[in-house]
Amino acid sequence: MSELQGGPGALFAIGGAEDKLKKRTVLQEFVEAAGGSKARIVVVPTASALGPDVIDVYRALFAALGAESVVGVRPENREDADDPAFISPLNDATGVFMTGGNQLKLAGVVTGTAFGRAVTAAHARGAAVGGTSAGASILAEHMIAFGRSGATPRQRMSQLSGGLGLVQGAIVDQHFAQRNRYGRLLSLVAQSPGLLGIGVDEDTAAVFRGSHLEVVGRGAVTIFDGSRITSNGHYAGRSEPLLASGVVLHVLPATATFDLQDRVLLSFGKQPPATELAEMEAAEADLRKLAKEIAAEGVSPKYYADRKRRAGRRTSKKSAAAGESRPEATEPITAGADSELPDRTQADNGNT
Repeated sequence: MSELQGGPGALFAIGGAEDKLKKRTVLQEFVEAAGGSKARIVVVPTASALGPDVIDVYRALFAALGAESVVGVRPENREDADDPAFISPLNDATGVFMTGGNQLKLAGVVTGTAFGRAVTAAHARGAAVGGTSAGASILAEHMIAFGRSGATPRQRMSQLSGGLGLVQGAIVDQHFAQRNRYGRLLSLVAQSPGLLGIGVDEDTAAVFRGSHLEVVGRGAVTIFDGSRITSNGHYAGRSEPLLASGVVLHVLPATATFDLQDRVLLSFGKQPPATELAEMEAAEADLRKLAKEIAAEGVSPKYYADRKRRAGRRTSKKSAAAGESRPEATEPITAGADSELPDRTQADNGNT
């Protein structure tokens, strides 16, 4: 058994087409979450139509990124998925990675079997579990089996099937912007407003840690919150456009963090190191104390700012006067000479 401890591991829903040649940011993050140099990763290529090559690709990638070991396990049917020989490698895994391909096949083989339960158990003891494309969709309790592309949500635009249930209260779609899957995800939110719609772009991961979602990679994660939606999903005819009014839209680039429970943005952008944050907090505390002291004396803070400004001007004049007596000093700038200086606005705009 794996020695991982400390609660459930991270979940990686990757939108497909993750970079495998250059920065490999998403895959590197997965390896780190699986234990870095101690990572023991099981690759599950059940959804893929490719042969052993797909395992060889990910084995080489994860090994290059520092994983200790990488093995491939490929149940092709539900009988395989209940066979202890296929399940055994999961017992020692610190990471489980499911490839892309046919998501309906993946769901049909894995969900409700001993193999699926072993993946869930690995996650519960701390293993990182992730997947790309089809492997991302199956992480949710309800997964998109198939559907049409398009920007307009329509009745019966897509079909749901059961997933592993590792991500609760959400539907995960992939290749989101690249294959224009806005309509099909929004149609599902219109029909099931209690579920968050989460669309993940290519070479991007929605990383779930507890109730928080963090975005990693080159693209964005789009979230549809239909908790206050008005929809005609209960009576719209087949293929008719669906009413979806009042949906809250979140488009989250890399570094953004989202609270899945409260459905609010928590943070975005690069955060300063902890030491800098502590210094900033201390400086703010000093400023607040100074402001209170000034207010207690009945003097406006603007008074002190004006005094500092005047003192600065006096110092500048004295320096200029001293400079006139020096042989190497330049001629003083006279009134109207500003027009001969380089235009600062143009320089700032790059028009040099």
